Amino acid sequence: MWDFEIGHALALMGRTLPFILLRIAVYAGIAIAYVVATGLGAGLGWGIGGVGGPEAKASGAFWGGAIGFGVVAVALYWLRAYILYVVKAAHIAVLVDLIEGKPLPQGRSQIEQGRQVVTARFTEVNVLFAVDQLVKGVLAALTGLVSGIATVLPLPGIAALVNLLRAFLRIAVGFIDEVILAYMIRTEATNPWRSAETALILYAQNYKIMLKNAAWLAAIVYLLGLIVFIVMLTPAAAIAFLFPGGWAAAGVVFALLFTWCLKAALLEPFAIACLMQVYFRAIAGQSPDPEWEERLAQLSRKFAKLKDRATAWAPNPPPAGRVAS
Repeated sequence: MWDFEIGHALALMGRTLPFILLRIAVYAGIAIAYVVATGLGAGLGWGIGGVGGPEAKASGAFWGGAIGFGVVAVALYWLRAYILYVVKAAHIAVLVDLIEGKPLPQGRSQIEQGRQVVTARFTEVNVLFAVDQLVKGVLAALTGLVSGIATVLPLPGIAALVNLLRAFLRIAVGFIDEVILAYMIRTEATNPWRSAETALILYAQNYKIMLKNAAWLAAIVYLLGLIVFIVMLTPAAAIAFLFPGGWAAAGVVFALLFTWCLKAALLEPFAIACLMQVYFRAIAGQSPDPEWEERLAQLSRKFAKLKDRATAWAPNPPPAGRVAS
């Protein structure tokens, strides 16, 4: 089955409780912002539409709510780099210290320690975010390669199965970019681009075991997410009923939103803690394979761009054959 220890992952989450609480606060704040902005927009639209009669009221409430929801979505789009830098990366830094057996402070000082580690490695928000985006691009190319192999099989209905496989792999690989980030923090590299390059080569060398475990975790996380969604339908519908015009469709939207927030706050760190176990165990003692490095360069232009930035960042990069710890 899988190669991670669920109990160990839960223990890691428990020992980083300050970060779990921070994640809950951040994502709960996002959910509240969506609900409030949608409600205010629906109220304004309802009021403005009142000039044109009952039908205009309902239409105004819908468009006002949609605009309010969209405003928060745009704001969150611009804040996503900051959330990655302050919340996700700092949490990963502390998880790495725990896996390495290092002592951790408690309370808010744990959060400060994680932030300091991330700042030392990446100096600026935009550096970490740019590295993360390139890593996601390379992982997507690898996913396309794996799923593309199945297209040459002469089986009936293979196209539909490949599309399903590709969609599932995209979900599964969504957890792996943060494991790459964990490697970058663990190696204490001063060149984040070079470290990301090495981490991706090591991942490619072990893609079978990594994708297998990522697929199991994707199934677990999304099964739990489905349960959360069903539970959230009732409170979400109750909130939507309070909106002007009783905007029923908002109930489903809010249930999805609440599910996403709980997934990001609780289920994602669990999945990452599991995959960190698998990745660090798989790459122990390995060196980057030049054949995989060449293959990635041919497969993904973003990997080539990552290499270029690594060279530009460090005029004298580490020699080939570096060994992963």
